[in-house]
Amino acid sequence: MTPALEALLDELVQGVRELLGDRFVGAYLQGSFATGEADEWSDVDFVVVTTEMIEPQLVQPLHEELYAKPTPWAQHLEGSYIPAPLLRRVDPSRTPLPFLDNGSSRLVWDPHCNTAVVRSILREHGIALAGPDPRELVDPVSPDDLRAEARIALADYVEWALEPAAMTAWKQTYLVYTLCRILRTLEHGDVRSKRASCEWALATLDERWHGLIERALVDRPEPWRRVRERADPALERETRAFADAVSRR
Repeated sequence: MTPALEALLDELVQGVRELLGDRFVGAYLQGSFATGEADEWSDVDFVVVTTEMIEPQLVQPLHEELYAKPTPWAQHLEGSYIPAPLLRRVDPSRTPLPFLDNGSSRLVWDPHCNTAVVRSILREHGIALAGPDPRELVDPVSPDDLRAEARIALADYVEWALEPAAMTAWKQTYLVYTLCRILRTLEHGDVRSKRASCEWALATLDERWHGLIERALVDRPEPWRRVRERADPALERETRAFADAVSRR
């Protein structure tokens, strides 16, 4: 973690402590920074735990202020505010939470972080920026809960992959390694990093897909530039075929 990111996270924690007062329980990193897979292009995935559901407007000025900071990390914070009672165990209804998307300065109501996967990563790997150990806040997540969520996610990602609109270079790569992660979860009922999931897929799936998966593993630099670039048409076709194939497993 760079000094600039550490300073930004310190400001985030200080700001939410002041704004939430007694409603603040803790602040945590999850995602790639928690699992040790982060690089200079990673999202900074956070969770702020509160005693009760808060309104986005309460912390909106803080996030606008942080977004304007002179470090690229400031535009790549992504996370949610979740009440401790709701965080405790998997929420099948996926209640929307105040959510800040990567690249945005505005919070919206969204269930993005209200998942079994986020709870599992937070419990097993979460980094406490402030507050108690996350294991005190999150019950163990069962393999059955992870598999049930993965089945729904697989259908959603296959539908997204098969949309007729042209893919961006970012979407093409993202689809490949995300589908590998979902397949790994369906098989083993656990959560693994992008790299570990792709390596599992290379050892498990038909050789036809190996080149596509290997390309996704190395096709990382400057993802936000790639959001605006068209995917290679051959890779796009192969990614659609891969999505169709895994949907039949």
